[in-house]
Amino acid sequence: MMRRQSARLRRWLRPAFLGTLRRTRPLSDHWGFDRGTPIDRYYIERFLDGHRADIHGRVLEVKDSGYSRRFGNGVDVYDVVDIDAGNPDATIIADLAAADGVPSDSYDCFILTQVLQHIFDTRAVIAHAHRILKPGGVLLVTVPSVSRLDAHNPEYWRFTTLSCRALFGDAFGMDRVEVTSHGNVLTAIGFLAGMAYEELTPRELDLDDERYPLLITVRAAKR
Repeated sequence: MMRRQSARLRRWLRPAFLGTLRRTRPLSDHWGFDRGTPIDRYYIERFLDGHRADIHGRVLEVKDSGYSRRFGNGVDVYDVVDIDAGNPDATIIADLAAADGVPSDSYDCFILTQVLQHIFDTRAVIAHAHRILKPGGVLLVTVPSVSRLDAHNPEYWRFTTLSCRALFGDAFGMDRVEVTSHGNVLTAIGFLAGMAYEELTPRELDLDDERYPLLITVRAAKR
């Protein structure tokens, strides 16, 4: 009896006002695109903006060259890889898990954002990414830790900082890998609900709590 009363008192002292989030359907079925910019894009773009110096020379990106062109600094060649031969932006048609046709030691930077969750053999992708980078080349990766599932593209994985350190450390060497978590409990809840990052304050977005990662970023440099 005393335990129930104590729990009730704690709830009164710290009430949870859910407001518009007290619902079983998301605010948006499109990750927040119809409300503004999805919250995960805030962290992806913050990460790439902080590594502009790495995006130079010969750069490879998946599906299109949007981030290479937006954040690149002295890029000479913009290459695009895709498994879909119908993609008019693709300069290379390849399965990233079996990319033997892509020459080794070819790129100064490989931008790989929000891709690995869609590929079952992540170790093969990372091995090929390491192989096709020039010595000193940099792989810039983002992967989801919290996200809704994509109904149109099968997804196999969600990631943690621990799994990323192990996966990329095996291929590049632990001393060549920087792994960072981004987000907090509020941004994770907001992203699942379909909020846009414009609906949150910079203070709310910029607080990174390792216990509640929304997104994981990896910078891996080839020796």
